[in-house]
Amino acid sequence: MTISPVLTLSKLGCTRGGRQLFKDLDCTLQAGHWLYVAGANGVGKTSLLRMLCGLALVESGEILWNGVPIASQHDSYRQDLCYLGHLNALQESMSVQENLMFTSALGGVALAEQKARSVLERFGLRGRSQQLVRHLSQGQKRRVALSRLALSPARLWVLDEPYVAMDEAGIQMLSDLIAAHLDKGGLAVLTSHQRVPVGAHPAQLLELKAP
Repeated sequence: MTISPVLTLSKLGCTRGGRQLFKDLDCTLQAGHWLYVAGANGVGKTSLLRMLCGLALVESGEILWNGVPIASQHDSYRQDLCYLGHLNALQESMSVQENLMFTSALGGVALAEQKARSVLERFGLRGRSQQLVRHLSQGQKRRVALSRLALSPARLWVLDEPYVAMDEAGIQMLSDLIAAHLDKGGLAVLTSHQRVPVGAHPAQLLELKAP
């Protein structure tokens, strides 16, 4: 990470079903920091994260990555982005290892089998690499999904309720992983109903409220 990345939200607004969720949202996130997006259900937390990932249109205002609107640097921004939503986005008919290798290939990274097994072991999935995803528990599936973070070269992680279906050990493991990412100059944006500390990195709070 030779260039310090910066994420900027400028006068951002969002409307759903004719209802204004938020407007005039301003925020700047520097390298090595994480943004905790808080607020009651229905105020637009997931909508905001989807806008950050280019999965929903920016209706008003701008989202800037390194000072440039993300809409004008689609491919390069996607390479810098890793998104994890409510769903695990795993192929149930593929093995755990095949899922990791497929996802890495989509990101332009050739993943060695030994590295895939090493990461899975780190996430408490030792011996599961050849098991079909459909045969895993929900907690194990979540761990597979989260293990992709450890393999991602992306500088910006956008995580929507990442601690869902995680036990105490899994929560600590993920928090340590995010902290290590920040230590290397990465950025993270996340929503969570659980206030979980991320190493020695204090949260930068963005609380959404109905206008």
